[in-house]
Amino acid sequence: MDGFLLALLLVFALASGGRDQWMVAQWAEALGRSLPLLIAAALSASLAAAAMAWVGTEFAAILPGRARQMLVAFALGLAAAELALPVRVKPPKDPTRSLPALFLVLLARQIGDGARFGIVALAAWSGAPVATALGGALGGAGAVCAGWAVGAAALARWPLRPMRWTLAAGLFVAALFIGLDARF
Repeated sequence: MDGFLLALLLVFALASGGRDQWMVAQWAEALGRSLPLLIAAALSASLAAAAMAWVGTEFAAILPGRARQMLVAFALGLAAAELALPVRVKPPKDPTRSLPALFLVLLARQIGDGARFGIVALAAWSGAPVATALGGALGGAGAVCAGWAVGAAALARWPLRPMRWTLAAGLFVAALFIGLDARF
């Protein structure tokens, strides 16, 4: 249960203002707020969460205790680095109307973002991949659903950049302490 709740809250917070949320918000404005777009975005978030929970669990299973802690520290450090980068998503000039293409682009973006590296860290730390994957799927789906619901114009008015920098600083500090604990 802890892995589920932590993954749900962490992924929702880390995905807020992320590239995937911006892309869905822009597509919703350009293509209309259709239910198939919402389903494709939520399904993409769910598959990305499941894949990254599996990766975290599989790597953690082959590593000894301190190396597992370093895996968690590295995953959190990568998440912090991704969150610190500025989000620059260009509005679609001529968006495709193909939902499978939009799904694949969104899934490719989500696999390497900070929120999914948070899932890797939680799955490696908790040892509960199913609960972590479910929590991450719901958190990621909630973030893209929020982008779909409000649109890019409303997202632009929210203080997302300072929030992402604050989260990046917190993840960096956590990664530092976990890494130092594993090292010494």
